Amino acid sequence: MSGIGPASLFILVTNIALSLAGLFVAPRIIERCLFRPYEYARGLRRATIVTSGFVHADLAHLLFNMIAFFSFGVPLERRIGTLLFVLLYGAGLLLSQYGTYRKHRNHPEYATLGASGAVSAVMFAYIVYSPTSKLMLLFFPVPIPAPLFGIAYLAYSIWSARNSRDRINHDAHLGGALTGLVFVALFDPQAYVRAWELVTG
Repeated sequence: MSGIGPASLFILVTNIALSLAGLFVAPRIIERCLFRPYEYARGLRRATIVTSGFVHADLAHLLFNMIAFFSFGVPLERRIGTLLFVLLYGAGLLLSQYGTYRKHRNHPEYATLGASGAVSAVMFAYIVYSPTSKLMLLFFPVPIPAPLFGIAYLAYSIWSARNSRDRINHDAHLGGALTGLVFVALFDPQAYVRAWELVTG
């Protein structure tokens, strides 16, 4: 794993370790980490707004998020530095939960989990910095332009949010994407100029 920054390594190891432990060893780990907006709104289990971002619903959910994070997050940390990368990931994790909180704060039965919001923030920040890059996926061995992958990812997320009955926080994907785009605009607005020059030049 040479070349991986400390933040990316920590995020990967923590997500994988906690998720696998919760899925295959101690299911109570998943239950204790679930974000329940109804409880959060009433001052209960406040830490779950963070802990829910480090556990996953199943192996496929974990695999997809970690492949996406590895593909976008590792090079992005090298590009912007560990401090900014940690700020971005944290902002994506927390702010992407806001829409979920507003939508479900009065639904006591609702619970959610997953790193999707933070991963989405990282993905869309990366797209601004590398708009002409392409991504290779194990299950689709054809180079996919990063912006196209991002759009497809969001479209799937919106569809899933309307149709899914699992605990995956599909609503967080859009919030995370917006967080990533705004984050770059605030901390490195010239990145948009460079992106435009790359795309049109």
